[in-house]
Amino acid sequence: MAEIAFRDTYRTILSPEQMEYMMDWMYSEESLEAQILDKGHIYYIVEGKGYVSIRPDGELPDGRPLFHLEKIYVLPDFKGQGLGRMFFSTAVEEARRLAGGRPFRIELNVNRSNPAVGFYEHLGMSRAREGDFPIGGGFYMNDYIYAIEID
Repeated sequence: MAEIAFRDTYRTILSPEQMEYMMDWMYSEESLEAQILDKGHIYYIVEGKGYVSIRPDGELPDGRPLFHLEKIYVLPDFKGQGLGRMFFSTAVEEARRLAGGRPFRIELNVNRSNPAVGFYEHLGMSRAREGDFPIGGGFYMNDYIYAIEID
């Protein structure tokens, strides 16, 4: 699914070289195994339609749990059918479960040229900061960091 969803999302944003680097960096078998077994990523997949992953990311200075929404992708043929909202709600519920009922924050990186920025704002997320994050191979993720506070 990543071959379709990720490539469709970034085909006009990333160079072909960065696209190949990021596909291997994020979706190789070794990378996915490390994400799940070592880094705590939790994936939810609707086969043939899309996927979401979230991971615990420590605590905020006030002690609230912090989570990072790592991936949320809907295949092109299924966009506009509410799956993105469903995936987001699923990630929020998983974070709520892991937070044990305490208030928490979810953050995500989104490329500054990605039209999905409007989708995240529509869900109630707001831009917290931005940066150019080196990912190796001489490449950077030029992202906004969006956040939402959940009580």
